[in-house]
Amino acid sequence: MAQLSTTDRIKTSTAPVSRARAAAYCRNLAQRHYENFTLCSWLVPRELRPHFYAVYAYCRTADDLADELGDPAESLIALDCWQHELERCYAGKVWHPVFVALAGTIETFGIPREPFERLLEAFRQDQFVTRYATHDEVLAYCRNSADPVGRLVLYLGRCHDQERGRLADSVCTGLQLANFCQDVANDFGRGRIYLPQETLAAAGCEESDLANGRPTPALQEALRFEVDRAERYLRAGEPLVALVPRELRVDVALFIAGGLAILDAIRRQDFDVWTSRPRVSRFEQLKLLERCWRRVRSLNRKEAER
Repeated sequence: MAQLSTTDRIKTSTAPVSRARAAAYCRNLAQRHYENFTLCSWLVPRELRPHFYAVYAYCRTADDLADELGDPAESLIALDCWQHELERCYAGKVWHPVFVALAGTIETFGIPREPFERLLEAFRQDQFVTRYATHDEVLAYCRNSADPVGRLVLYLGRCHDQERGRLADSVCTGLQLANFCQDVANDFGRGRIYLPQETLAAAGCEESDLANGRPTPALQEALRFEVDRAERYLRAGEPLVALVPRELRVDVALFIAGGLAILDAIRRQDFDVWTSRPRVSRFEQLKLLERCWRRVRSLNRKEAER
């Protein structure tokens, strides 16, 4: 029997799996794909973990449909199919294991469709937009590609409101910008440049500098500017740590610290993201965890003393 494509598997109708099997599917997907997610999910209260896994599985699958099929036209079809399944989920008609699990999460926490739909919009944009003229254009992309994730976390923490949403947006945008700096080489290999053209031009950086596959002074200067900008967004979102429920504070602090650590790793490599991809080692992650845990413990103690 011929193997079905990813798109065909999404389209194919089948009987829904049980919620227990759907939860196991999402958990395995999350733990298999994201090196930092297992650590962060371990910090989340046990009762919340299946819901984090379900949200992550939705995002991970959509991301794969956007980037792993190798054909923008095919990816757009697949993303439309994923959108259709999302609509069916909100209509109470689910069969795919991700949506079987996600339906329970949506119902439990009253999550609206908007953040899920905005993520799909960003993935669609990636199929036909490969350059960004200004920082404002990059920000508009981040509002769909990154900010919805923070909003979803706030819904899972039952603490979504305007102020927390604004701070979460700043954190998520900062993380996305840090990732753009970290993955300049990988993104260019996919035909995309997320560094604003205005930043490249101001540094005297030509696209040929990226195509050479090695650092140039102009490219390093452009990255220095964008790394500093990403840090400002992350720092601006730091007050969020004190505004989320205590059980999520270490996670939020760790995400911010992890983004800042990536930026520091880029700086340590003198903004050379071509020779090797900047990373935060497992040992460094554990040090960050200890630092964040101590910070949150101090914050909790001060609150208790008031």
